[in-house]
Amino acid sequence: MLGLIQRVSSASVTIDDAQIAKIGQGIALLLGIQKDDNEDDAEKLLIKTLNYRIFADLDGKMNRSLSDIAGELLIVSQFTLAADTRKGLRPGFSSAAPPDQAESLYDYFLSLAKDKHSIVQHGKFGADMRVTLTNDGPVTFMLQS
Repeated sequence: MLGLIQRVSSASVTIDDAQIAKIGQGIALLLGIQKDDNEDDAEKLLIKTLNYRIFADLDGKMNRSLSDIAGELLIVSQFTLAADTRKGLRPGFSSAAPPDQAESLYDYFLSLAKDKHSIVQHGKFGADMRVTLTNDGPVTFMLQS
């Protein structure tokens, strides 16, 4: 399971001109699910996301996590993270999980996140979404389960 986490001052998701999710300071997580991913991978990635120290402490060093600052979390499914870009000029998606498997794991990840963190917003699996964010820093990391 792949996660692109971005430290944001705000982020939102819009579908068909209707805003369906919005957060303030926190993390926007783009979530990529691969064929071999399972519930254990979802749990590991969520723990990393909530506890990865990317927020500044009083000395300006990245020593605080999303949990530490009680920040907000926006989760958006993004199968393109599973793309193989090593060859040619077109991405390959053979490592991406099939839609049924990916949606099931996405729903599981959302459920876990809502159980373990107080402010969680999310996109809609498989939808054509417009994701807007203000990257704070900018600070962006690729996490793997």
